[in-house]
Amino acid sequence: MEEKIVTRFAPSPTGFLHLGSYRTAIFSYLYAKKNNGIFVLRIEDTDKERSKKEYEENIIESLKWLGLDYDKFYRQSENVERHKFYLEKMIKDGNAYISKEEAKDGSGIIKEIIRFKNPNIDVTFNDDIKGEVTMNTKDLGDFVLAKNLNEPLFHLAVVIDDFEEGVTHVIRGEDHVSNTPRQILIQKAIGAPTPHYAHLPLVLGSDKLKLSKRRGALAITEYKKMGFLPEAILNGVAFIGWNPGTEQEIFSHDELIQSFDLHKVQKSPAVFNQEKLEWFNKEHLKNISLEEAKERIFIYLPDELKKEKLIPLIMERISKFGDVKDLVDRGELDFFYKAPIYDKEKLIFKNISAEKILQNLKLAHEVLNEINESDFTRENIKNVLMKIADTLESRGEILHPVRYSLSGLDKSPDPFVIAEILGKNETLSRLQKAI
Repeated sequence: MEEKIVTRFAPSPTGFLHLGSYRTAIFSYLYAKKNNGIFVLRIEDTDKERSKKEYEENIIESLKWLGLDYDKFYRQSENVERHKFYLEKMIKDGNAYISKEEAKDGSGIIKEIIRFKNPNIDVTFNDDIKGEVTMNTKDLGDFVLAKNLNEPLFHLAVVIDDFEEGVTHVIRGEDHVSNTPRQILIQKAIGAPTPHYAHLPLVLGSDKLKLSKRRGALAITEYKKMGFLPEAILNGVAFIGWNPGTEQEIFSHDELIQSFDLHKVQKSPAVFNQEKLEWFNKEHLKNISLEEAKERIFIYLPDELKKEKLIPLIMERISKFGDVKDLVDRGELDFFYKAPIYDKEKLIFKNISAEKILQNLKLAHEVLNEINESDFTRENIKNVLMKIADTLESRGEILHPVRYSLSGLDKSPDPFVIAEILGKNETLSRLQKAI
């Protein structure tokens, strides 16, 4: 009978996890689903002083938003009786012992801690990314398993939880490689099988140092607040240190599952790039409906700008929905609801004379006035203006003054789009002012 694959994501709720941490969750999830397996979320909350409910809730919210639905949920603190059972068994079997030691705080208090009796052997394991790894355990000494029978430490709790929860594949960060020999020794001592290991290379920031909250790495929920799409974050983070070996970069949730291959994870550290993440988001924005775009964009717009015709134009100019607020705050959309104030000298295009610009503006006003209000669309506006533009030495001789008279900005959308959104009366009014 074929082994049922079980992976797990086992974060500690001692702070907000950053994007690099969730890459582990994404890879564990994709591997399980690709193989029709089970994905487990285990909250490792045995550090009572630092663990907080708000951090646990943030982890759960982040996974839900990313679409990483877990099949089983555990809290490590609810497994303390099983940890105690195995500790007592290890002591009884001679694999662990109670050691009376002076507290390290200089108080002189003698405490009883539980240490593992190290056999000082070489430990070899096959890593699905790194290949075969052999490490000698002699330098580890008789390491501590628990503060007492009721307070197990990380290595013991992890081994027992993985065993009890049937975890077959441990996919985690490279910083855990050094923990693996200890955990394999504990597995042997309690009669647990050794799971398959895959240690993911580190995620580095743009400064080529390990990505961390201290150096600006953000929680997933921060990306949500910034207006990123969850499918774009999922896609972008999956591509940090992995790719399918094809030219395709934009993947849906289901396509990622279908294409995921753990053996295509790169062995060297991967660099996280915020600009690339924004590119992924911009690509995914192309796949959403006009209705969803309208709903998300209108959140950021003042009432005067809530025009459906503005949606495609705004979508072209943003990488994430939070950018809409920036456009509004910078006043880049103001000209759509109030006539711009500008320096008339800027209506001149290059070295063309003011007389020629005036003539072109009058021509533009004349031909646009002939379009029926119901037919005042960008296509019809473009057709009549381009007929004039194509007779000139440079199209900019007419298109620049028209665009500038409508927007008052050095950089703005093309005049056909602006005119359609403003409507016939406002367009003609602004051209008349320019004239």
